[in-house]
Amino acid sequence: MARRAAAPAGPLGDDFSFVSPVVKYVLFFFNLLFWMISMVMVAVGVYARLLKHAEAAMACLAVDPAILLIVVGVLTFLITFCGCIGSLRENICLLQTFSVCLTIVFLLQLAAGVLGFVFSDKARGKVSEIINGAIVHYRDDLDLQNLIDFGQKEFSCCGGISYKDWSQNMYFNCTATNPSRERCSVPFSCCLHDANQTVINTMCGHDMQKRGYLEASAFIYTNGCIDKLVNWIHSNLFLLGGITLGLALPQLVVIVLAQLLINQIRDQIKLQLYNQQHRADPWY
Repeated sequence: MARRAAAPAGPLGDDFSFVSPVVKYVLFFFNLLFWMISMVMVAVGVYARLLKHAEAAMACLAVDPAILLIVVGVLTFLITFCGCIGSLRENICLLQTFSVCLTIVFLLQLAAGVLGFVFSDKARGKVSEIINGAIVHYRDDLDLQNLIDFGQKEFSCCGGISYKDWSQNMYFNCTATNPSRERCSVPFSCCLHDANQTVINTMCGHDMQKRGYLEASAFIYTNGCIDKLVNWIHSNLFLLGGITLGLALPQLVVIVLAQLLINQIRDQIKLQLYNQQHRADPWY
């Protein structure tokens, strides 16, 4: 009888919980934030696709920024959905799915960085392939066109390897059979602009592919964007490293929080099972 009277209701009491509200709600609000961002990304991507002509949209599917936005948005939505609902409902299955997916994404980012550094020549070739594909579809997609124009103006470059790469585009092609009015030209974003110039001459690249490098360099950027991009990366390694670290650290923190919450939920389940067994059998 003395043993029965001294037996507690549970080792830590019925009101005790191993699950930390701080861990639970920090994880919840972090995922909720990125869940909403992902929905905006998908909405913007879908809207951008719907605005495009069907044939043009299908022609440049592989280099369409809107498709990239939709894919990234959907993946982010699914992953953060698991984290958001899993943390709120204390669901181990969803939290494990979230943790595994985020770990895979982190490892893929790490592998891409390492492989890009080790196999820099192959990475350069892949970048060149993407840029050449973008040049081919320059006039087919307004979003892609604006992206290329922005890149050429920011990096003071023209084309992939040189300004004559624009001959790959059907409108700028320099063959004698090309009926386009832009034959042998380059986009206006290749042109050298005066800082005091208020009105941009969009025909400034007319017939520039007919000129030699020295002659054309007086009017347009003749260096390709690939070399400019590589040089920019080499000169901004610390900046890129800081950005990469800034993106990687939150992922690691969230993965740790998810695993911590999973362990806390498991401990709480064990406590509940012990309390249930203790109520059924006080001698347990």
